[in-house]
Amino acid sequence: MSPLSRRWIYVAIVYFCLAVGLGVFMGLSGDHRLMAVHAHMNLLGWVTLTLVGVIYHYFPKAAASRLASVQFWLHNLFLPVMMISLALVLTGTPQAGPILGSTAVVMLLAVLLFAGNVLWRRA
Repeated sequence: MSPLSRRWIYVAIVYFCLAVGLGVFMGLSGDHRLMAVHAHMNLLGWVTLTLVGVIYHYFPKAAASRLASVQFWLHNLFLPVMMISLALVLTGTPQAGPILGSTAVVMLLAVLLFAGNVLWRRA
């Protein structure tokens, strides 16, 4: 497995632990306002990062590209900011909305970079 694939999977495991921890916290406290954060951490963190790591394993040309590294850093620098701003919006701080919107656009860009990279370098 390439170092990049391994990196994606290691970060995915961190998100899995954080998402499960948040889920347990919500269950114990009875406060489920952060359910959307929990869901996004699971999907954009745990599931997406795991799948990207596995896909890059099977597409080594794509994994070896500079684009894969750019996509890794975009995804992993902006996802935590997105999750924090989403939590702030959900708990009554609407001023975090523009940050949430901006980070969502960056996440879309990271996803499109991944798709383009794999489809372009699929052989």
